[in-house]
Amino acid sequence: MKITFPHMGNIYIPLKVIFEELGADVIVPPKCNKKALEIGTKYSPELICIPFKMNIGNYIQSIEKGADAIFMLGGCDVCRFGMYNVLQKDILNDLGYNVDMICTNSFSNSKEIKSFIENLKRISGESNYIKLLDTFRKGVKILFEIDDFDDIVNKIRPREINKGEVDRLYSQFENKINTAKGYKDTLSIIKEYKMKLNEIDIDKEKDVLKIGLIGEIYTVIEPFINLNLEKKLGNMGIEVHRSITSSEFLKEQIDFLPFVKSEKEEVHKAASPYLNLQIGGHALSTVGNAVRYSEKEYDGVIHLLPFTCMPEIVAQSILPTIEKEKDIPILTLVLDEMTGEGGYLTRIEAFVDLLTRRREVMANEKSLSWN
Repeated sequence: MKITFPHMGNIYIPLKVIFEELGADVIVPPKCNKKALEIGTKYSPELICIPFKMNIGNYIQSIEKGADAIFMLGGCDVCRFGMYNVLQKDILNDLGYNVDMICTNSFSNSKEIKSFIENLKRISGESNYIKLLDTFRKGVKILFEIDDFDDIVNKIRPREINKGEVDRLYSQFENKINTAKGYKDTLSIIKEYKMKLNEIDIDKEKDVLKIGLIGEIYTVIEPFINLNLEKKLGNMGIEVHRSITSSEFLKEQIDFLPFVKSEKEEVHKAASPYLNLQIGGHALSTVGNAVRYSEKEYDGVIHLLPFTCMPEIVAQSILPTIEKEKDIPILTLVLDEMTGEGGYLTRIEAFVDLLTRRREVMANEKSLSWN
């Protein structure tokens, strides 16, 4: 069995580690790219969201490299994500790709974690449950380390003295991490480059703008889809913070365990005056984190969502009220395969100009309300 999986930011790194530790043949799909999106758009339903289309492109590029099995999350959420694996399997079968779709639901209870472990057993042939659990633990460790690494990058990039130093270091990091094998090698590289990041000369006194990213997890995390938004903003001198990460998503799933603490309760509490029930996807997180960013005195918020994403469309309709009541600027960017970088960048630059001017006016003890 040669296993592959879809891309979503850096989540491929812990997945690769898990399967390599178990001795499985791993085929990592090429990083999300224009060709993969063209393939996915061609074979997917026209009005399905862009993460679905990108997944199809990832799968077909991996199958062409020899993959015969696909690992994918699923579930019964009211978001369409819950039926991705079923539709994607049908599409691949219709195209003549006879692959094994191995689906694991979320990790919201011990039964689902056991199901995931059983799937690891099936993929690798490993029958030692202690080793399987330990491998899962190692994958979780790498997931948390890589999200922490990205958070450091977003703090240092806008403050670096030698412009472009963080981007050059990150490029070197990606090249090395792609050649790493297994847990120890991967963890060693992450720690090595964390040290190198922290050695970069920065302007500690620089007062930078701070923007929070909210929205659907794939569009927030996958740089190809959001056109490298974090990198663009960082190079404009802005500190970026993701409201949702792969590690936080996992913590929200497994916070029934006594040693795991997620921010889910605080986020839902912040959202409750505006949205107090789960409507699927990350809508509650979007609304709650918009409120929390205002309370943390962020300069602005950018809302990212795929075209036709119904939970985020509902959240989008609520955000203007939060803008007005919490007096925080929010820019919404809807993403699909037709998104043009020129217009996208123009809107971001205009938003940043507004935030800069707003801060200047407020610093002069004048009042400039977003609305």
